[in-house]
Amino acid sequence: MKSLLKPLLATGLMAFAGLVFSLTVQAESIKPKAVESIDVQQYAGKWYEIAHLPMYFQRNCVSHTTADYTVNSDHTIGVLNSCHTETGKIIASQGVAYPQNKGMSELKVSFLPAGLRWLPFTKGDYWVLRVDPEYQVALIGGPTHKYLWILSKKPHLDEATYQSYLETARQYGYDLSNLIKTPQQ
Repeated sequence: MKSLLKPLLATGLMAFAGLVFSLTVQAESIKPKAVESIDVQQYAGKWYEIAHLPMYFQRNCVSHTTADYTVNSDHTIGVLNSCHTETGKIIASQGVAYPQNKGMSELKVSFLPAGLRWLPFTKGDYWVLRVDPEYQVALIGGPTHKYLWILSKKPHLDEATYQSYLETARQYGYDLSNLIKTPQQ
């Protein structure tokens, strides 16, 4: 009996290890990946949030969420996010995005006051995962599945385009069950 138990246990452990390896390889294959590069001059301007995954710093935003991007002389990108609260009050946050790759498609964003932006671990990932050739629609995320935004240069997006960008997010492994569509004017 003991001689039979050892091979069965060894086989079970190898099968378990194979399953863990398989799941790890599968998870790595759906890791988000930024586009190779963006034209920051075309990317700059006002974007309307079409949808996002819930996150703490947007907890008071209920509608009219926008992001204005400007290209700074030091090759950083100025960011001005704004939205309306439940009472109609406009709240805004100004920050700066720092390029992390030559193609400017992987950025780190800080909304801290300028004097505190040097602090480690205070910048969030902002990766352009997909952008159309005319720079009218973009999918934004990061190396994890923590953040996700669908942005458009117009306040509304046609359903077919919206579904196409959702499909890209799914292909990158995003769970869209909590996705929030943002009301715009």
